[in-house]
Amino acid sequence: MRIQVLGPLSAEVNGGSIVPSAGKPRQILSLLALYPGRVMPVPTLMEEIWATQPPQSALTTLQTYILQLRRRLGTAMGPGAPGGAKEVLATRHGGYLLQIPPDCVDVHQYDRLTREGQAAFESGDDEVSAARFKAALGLWQGPALVDVRLGPVLEIEVVRLEESRLVTVERRIDADLRLGRHAELIAELIELTARHPQHEGLHSQAMVALYRSGRQASALEVYRRLRVRLIEDLGVEPSPQLQRLHQAVLTVDPQLDVLAGPRHSSTYDLFTA
Repeated sequence: MRIQVLGPLSAEVNGGSIVPSAGKPRQILSLLALYPGRVMPVPTLMEEIWATQPPQSALTTLQTYILQLRRRLGTAMGPGAPGGAKEVLATRHGGYLLQIPPDCVDVHQYDRLTREGQAAFESGDDEVSAARFKAALGLWQGPALVDVRLGPVLEIEVVRLEESRLVTVERRIDADLRLGRHAELIAELIELTARHPQHEGLHSQAMVALYRSGRQASALEVYRRLRVRLIEDLGVEPSPQLQRLHQAVLTVDPQLDVLAGPRHSSTYDLFTA
């Protein structure tokens, strides 16, 4: 079985799709896929489908949806498959679970690669770190579960995944900056700061990339725009770290050079007090 949730929902067994067309069974499959090998309690599944207003027939209807998923799974597995659909989509006391290895689901491959990338980042192995983070991000085919109706449980999961994706992008850029790839990063960082106009980490990376590319004035302009936006929108000044980075750009601080500064910290933390 191969399941993708980092983008449109996809689930295949022996090359055949088991993704139902109906909305609620798709929600159930998505939620089970996010936690393979773990029992998903019936109340959680009901909350996802009906929020706080389940119908009187909720339990029977949920069982019907599980049965529909098992039928699609059984058809794809074929009559000679060992175990059968009931062992893959199993019933347990109080809930249901997908008994499949975690690496069958793209989000768990993503989590493994990001852990490896972070470990390499913290040890100073920037080549491995950048490669692992890039591979993790390459698993994304669009916004998580983009074609699935999100109930209250899946909505939280998607927010978590999208936040993790942004953090991974930031860490990958940190590793690339430490490898001296500042010029190649400028276009990406201009787009990212436009999409995330209050994100100080991305703005700090844009400032450093521009400065190292001989564009000191552009780096200062990035700071100016962010400061205006923070003051106008939130009534706050940029963080002390970013203010110190701004001062470093003004004074051409040698610590901004590629090979200077701590090797195990993020760009945003270059000038932490």
